[in-house]
Amino acid sequence: MQIFKFGGASVKDAKGVRNVAKVLKTTGPKQKVVVISAMGKTTNALEYIIDLYFEKNKDFSAAIAELKKAHYDILDELFEDKNNPAYTKVNYFFDELSIFFDRNKSPNYDFVYDQVVGFGELISTSIISYYLKSVGLENSWHDCRNLIYTDDTYRDAEVNWDNTQQKILKHINPDELSLTQGFIGSDQNNFSTTLGREGSDYTAGIFAYCLNAENVTIWKDVQGVLNGDPNVFENTTLLEQISYEEAIELAFYGASVIHPKTLQPLQQKEIPLFVKSFYNPENPGTKVGKGKLLNPLLPCFIVKRNLVFMSLSTLDFSFFVEENISEVFALFHKHQVKVDLIQNSAISFSVCVDNKFKNVDKLIEILKAKFKVTYQKGVSLFTIRHYDDEAIARIEKDKTILLRQMHKETIQLVAT
Repeated sequence: MQIFKFGGASVKDAKGVRNVAKVLKTTGPKQKVVVISAMGKTTNALEYIIDLYFEKNKDFSAAIAELKKAHYDILDELFEDKNNPAYTKVNYFFDELSIFFDRNKSPNYDFVYDQVVGFGELISTSIISYYLKSVGLENSWHDCRNLIYTDDTYRDAEVNWDNTQQKILKHINPDELSLTQGFIGSDQNNFSTTLGREGSDYTAGIFAYCLNAENVTIWKDVQGVLNGDPNVFENTTLLEQISYEEAIELAFYGASVIHPKTLQPLQQKEIPLFVKSFYNPENPGTKVGKGKLLNPLLPCFIVKRNLVFMSLSTLDFSFFVEENISEVFALFHKHQVKVDLIQNSAISFSVCVDNKFKNVDKLIEILKAKFKVTYQKGVSLFTIRHYDDEAIARIEKDKTILLRQMHKETIQLVAT
């Protein structure tokens, strides 16, 4: 049993869909669960539609129509027969999307988000399932909301592992080719939930764990895991082998190739993960598993952008102690603000935070009632694993460094 995951970039158009079929024919279609993301920038488009909905913007209906047309263009390129049931299935999901918006009474953004964005995955997997059938690759399509059960923490749901494993073992035939969606699940009330952005990798890990899979392969538009994002850093190098522990470290600091939650269930059962190029499926790519920490061993570069750097101190210049820190972290948790870096001194406390849920402005106003707060938006957090002097100089060049934090194997730099 193998788990394959194809991201949005790999299925962004008709050519990408055909390439999925090519990869499955090359590797053999049987005994596989294929987890697929929304096509291209569909999730971004649905996020934009949600914003228009809450703004009551007149462009709302046109944005849905534009997204529907983009998917119909892909359908028209893939199917000569315009009566293929793929058209009916896609039309059904867009009707369901419109019905939700018409009937929704909830003002909760996170709830609405989770009911809407999963349509991207449902539509993409439907198109791909019917296309694979049309080229002789029989498969079973599964709605992942009937397989992965979670709590109701919308946009960042926690998996109910017992219920999820029962459902997956009941509905997935290990001898077949099964297609399902990444990123989505459902809660105890059958409302849709999501596992966090880039959660499709995590979905693949969940299926691998529950099915005791032989391995997981994440198919990407790069040759494997590189020691830095080639769109950001020059002269990157392919990492042939990464240990589970090192991969978790890289994911924790924000390496975009592997989702942070993906590796834990795989490590528990020592299921290896491969990251390969969907352009060159024969190439070995990168293996994550037991073995060497890193091969080759060289500096790895990670960057997170558009963060907020905050410094807090007490209003009376007294020590910033455990009680203050506890209170601040309770507020971070309440407002869903993720902390990426912490540094404290006797009288101050500095953090670099992610504004993913757009609650930082509200949080700052609350903090100002009890602390002196200074902040700077739009900063970047650079992390170098296995750093050396040359690597540090490379990152610091032409930047203003606001904070530097150095450990044995890792250095982090907050910069503008």
